[in-house]
Amino acid sequence: MKLHDLKPAVGSKRKRIRVGRGIAAGRGKTAGYGTKGQTARSGGSIPAWFEGGQTPIHIRIPKIRGFRNVLRVESAVVNVGRIQNWIDAGRLKGESPLTVNVDILEAAGLMKSRGKPLKVLGGGNLTAKLFVLADSFTESALTKIKAAGGSTQVLQMATAESAAPVGVTPSRAKSTPRTALRGEASETSHEA
Repeated sequence: MKLHDLKPAVGSKRKRIRVGRGIAAGRGKTAGYGTKGQTARSGGSIPAWFEGGQTPIHIRIPKIRGFRNVLRVESAVVNVGRIQNWIDAGRLKGESPLTVNVDILEAAGLMKSRGKPLKVLGGGNLTAKLFVLADSFTESALTKIKAAGGSTQVLQMATAESAAPVGVTPSRAKSTPRTALRGEASETSHEA
């Protein structure tokens, strides 16, 4: 092999297309730019985000700050002060200590959100002695219930439906219903 035998690989070099050299060449007259208009002019480029004059997408969409947490768990909340008000009004009755759980609160009309975990908040004053079964308590609620001579019990989120975060489909795992746990907890508490 000699120097004059060297040549580029087949297909690596292509002949330049000469435009504007007559209609016989195939790229004559308008040289592939079309007839008039913005793109036929020198420097006539249109940005990729331009939508022809209509309101562009980044202006049309609402500007929502923050994000939606798909792992958040919505709770049905009730204040201890409201429970005390219903006891004073005679809507909640029973022996001392008065047992309070989701079923009792729903029967009394104090809970509107059924099927959500119950969270007891510490708003208001409490003087009645209570035995409260709930999924969660605030520190102030625990302090007020114990100060009134009552006691608390935290329920476990036993079912996939009750523990499923908002927006997430619960798994089909079999588990003990929460109502059964509530019944067992109330029975053991009264026996003790």
